[in-house]
Amino acid sequence: MPYADTQAMNAHLAEISRCVAENAHAVLVLDGAGWHGGRALDTPDNVTLVVLPPYSPELNPVENVWEYLRKNKLANRLYETYEDIVTACCTAWSDLMDAPRRIASIAERDWANMS
Repeated sequence: MPYADTQAMNAHLAEISRCVAENAHAVLVLDGAGWHGGRALDTPDNVTLVVLPPYSPELNPVENVWEYLRKNKLANRLYETYEDIVTACCTAWSDLMDAPRRIASIAERDWANMS
């Protein structure tokens, strides 16, 4: 998406909803970004939004995912066009999706470990 706004968030929620298995439910953990809430947000019936407290990035494992992608795949590069940026981000994301153990290690929280 070229913009992070309510319209983009609504499209994102619709796509998540479309991918949720029948008779299943998705829970989406969100930080307090402005486009994550508001009256214009259209949350599908099979999706529940859980908003984290303000200033608590340690509770949001995706913060570590973005940090990994920035440091290892996207930083210190020059992109000529918007399309080049989108392509680089899609490639970085696809590479990460091909490595589920890496995702687990990046997003793991010692304090959340029950063992």
